[in-house]
Amino acid sequence: MPLPRAPAARRGRRAGPVPYEPTLESPVTTMSTAHRATAVAARATELSKVYGEGETKVTALDRVTVDFPQGEFTAIMGPSGSGKSTLMHCVAGLDSFTGGSVRIGETELGSLKDKQLTQLRRDKIGFIFQAFNLLPTLSALENITLPMDIAGRKPDQDWLRKVIEMVGLADRLKHRPTELSGGQQQRVAVARALASQPEIIFGDEPTGNLDSRSGAEVLGFLRNSVRELGQTVVMVTHDPAAASYADRVIFLADGAIVDQMMHPTADGVLDRMKAFDSKGRTS
Repeated sequence: MPLPRAPAARRGRRAGPVPYEPTLESPVTTMSTAHRATAVAARATELSKVYGEGETKVTALDRVTVDFPQGEFTAIMGPSGSGKSTLMHCVAGLDSFTGGSVRIGETELGSLKDKQLTQLRRDKIGFIFQAFNLLPTLSALENITLPMDIAGRKPDQDWLRKVIEMVGLADRLKHRPTELSGGQQQRVAVARALASQPEIIFGDEPTGNLDSRSGAEVLGFLRNSVRELGQTVVMVTHDPAAASYADRVIFLADGAIVDQMMHPTADGVLDRMKAFDSKGRTS
């Protein structure tokens, strides 16, 4: 079942494709976040990812340059095989890259050893996946604070309280995952990603396992985390309705960024994706 579209107030904005011309000096921002998006949470420069050699060579990313400004919600879309998940995984430090560079804040990922990269992911990056990845023996609250417990850090109680209130889990903190619905489990995953106050959160199809109502709730929480808490969110999705919750949508095809849309609507994103289909770019 498709997700409900973003609220009508957002759908009323004019949306349309904007030619993508990345500039390192002037990161793309939205009108709602321009005043606070003066810094870049993550940046990829001439990023390449190649699998295999010779006749079996596959270029998953072809010299991609893109900024993810602080305080912005960005959705990444494209046809199957376009490189959208590969881009997210490389920028998030989950996968290696063949050429170019990636920065999280001021930290260059290519210069880090495995242990340093693990520490960076733990301390500066939040993750939300299609699978909830909750430990069944822990309560909701214990799952939320688990990354900080492992790192030996105490959570900021005021911040933790704000996050729990925002995702509506105050009356479910003692419940274990088996006692929660799918939507509630993904709320726990969202709270876990937010609780450590990361510099950026990456979501890989975070609503893929949810019904339309639960998915819309999770997307609303992510959007509110940007607007109310100043968080930075990057989400890979195949769903135009999910993308309409973002401030900006980046479109990939054949391993390259080919377009972007500011203030997206579900209809506008769907029309843009249909253009890919008409050109036979799906795989």
